[in-house]
Amino acid sequence: MPAPDGRSADQARAAIQDALGQIGFTLPGTITIRRRRCGKPRCACTADPPSLHGPCIQWTRTVHGKTVTRLLTPAQYQAYAPWFASARRLRALAAELEALSLAEMARAEGWATITPGTQAPARTKLARVPREPGITPKTPGDQPA
Repeated sequence: MPAPDGRSADQARAAIQDALGQIGFTLPGTITIRRRRCGKPRCACTADPPSLHGPCIQWTRTVHGKTVTRLLTPAQYQAYAPWFASARRLRALAAELEALSLAEMARAEGWATITPGTQAPARTKLARVPREPGITPKTPGDQPA
């Protein structure tokens, strides 16, 4: 099955491999940039219109099942922004490779599609080999040690 842009599956896989080879450092997690109010009654953040504090740059990720949040300075964010972009690109390439692999498996097996909720293809039954009477088949577990 050709890729959506007309390339063969091998060409598409090779393009994904080339793109993966160009990815540098990656940082997992999400970045949230927000401005906030401090809650002090005489602060400019409570005025109308408010002059909010910030930006506050939060990096959130999961480590051993726990959410970890770090505050980044604007300089840190500028330095590591390409690493966060590389992580997004890595996830996109992995998803593209998985979709290509599913399509290639479906083509190789003669299945129309492989998607959750669709009926599985019929299984073929193994042909039975007639046995000679009086002989029991040996399996690897039946062999003496």
